[in-house]
Amino acid sequence: MAEPLKTFFNARLVERLAAALHAALPSFPRAAFVREATTGLEGHELLGRARHLSGAMQRALPRDYPSAVDVLVRSLGPELERTEGSGMEVFFYLPHVLFVAEHGLEHFEESMRAQYALTRRFTAEFSIRAYLERHPEQTLARLREWAADENVHVRRLVSEGTRPRLPWAPRLRAFQKDPRPVLALLELLKDDPELYVRRSVANNLNDIGKDHPDVLVRVAKAWMKDAPPEREWLVRHALRSAIKRGEPAALEVLGAHKPSGIEVRATALPKRASVGGTVDVRFEVANRSRKSQALVVDLAVYFQKASGEARPKVFKVRALTLEPGQVEEVGKRVSFRQLTTRKHYPGPHRFEAFVNGQGLPLGTVDVTG
Repeated sequence: MAEPLKTFFNARLVERLAAALHAALPSFPRAAFVREATTGLEGHELLGRARHLSGAMQRALPRDYPSAVDVLVRSLGPELERTEGSGMEVFFYLPHVLFVAEHGLEHFEESMRAQYALTRRFTAEFSIRAYLERHPEQTLARLREWAADENVHVRRLVSEGTRPRLPWAPRLRAFQKDPRPVLALLELLKDDPELYVRRSVANNLNDIGKDHPDVLVRVAKAWMKDAPPEREWLVRHALRSAIKRGEPAALEVLGAHKPSGIEVRATALPKRASVGGTVDVRFEVANRSRKSQALVVDLAVYFQKASGEARPKVFKVRALTLEPGQVEEVGKRVSFRQLTTRKHYPGPHRFEAFVNGQGLPLGTVDVTG
């Protein structure tokens, strides 16, 4: 079994952190820092461990923030050379980011320089949010500058750090209420040459759509006009949650209107499955109407909860266009393995095809423990 993510922050990492800070500041109290940082560390989860190390750093570094953050920046290692695939290693800098978020709010320029350096090695998406709340105009102005930066990680920070519903982070309530400042930044990045940035833009727009579905549709329609393939993909990705919710206006952006004469039939759906296993589901989608139809096909599985209630989770299947009388078979593998984000329970699980937001029954699978 894989070790929990929290164990990344262990005694060996504390030694590495102490060595880096000592190299940047020879008077850094290395031994005292290691003792304090390791004491009680194992009693925390992942984020708690990072906060524990951040607190130990704050007490060991120079007392005035500008001097302390200067040491922190000088202690940083090489910049990232790729956009993905770095694994947990980049989380080495999570305590640094938390340090800037908690202690640097009254030192804007020093903190911006630190976050500019940190995001090129990890990400400053968690810390920049504190500055968007305390210094919104100044921070937005700086992000507008960074939207044209030559470094892909800096440009991605502009879109990822302003996500109203960024996972693992407090929501940006002001932008949930009024997303216009964020949309102005996304406009600068919608045709970024890097997919890494465009995916972040799509995720931000998807967040906005959960609070303002009308804004999402309006922006999506505007961006789809004369859109190159890269931007068309971005818009589709931004609309994914609205599509899963079956919102007609979002479906229409993709040319998928309310279906007419569409039938589905399960071609492979087992009667039984077990917790821990997988199910391969296949079904036919048939167009019985007299017109060609653009369809977005998803699969909804009504997972049993501990309370006995069943709630749907929607999985993307594919988009297709069916001519009159045409039949197409599609499929999806569904896992019943236990996950940290989803627990599975025995009981009947209903399966439905979602075609342009319309639920069409496929059958029921009895899942045993």
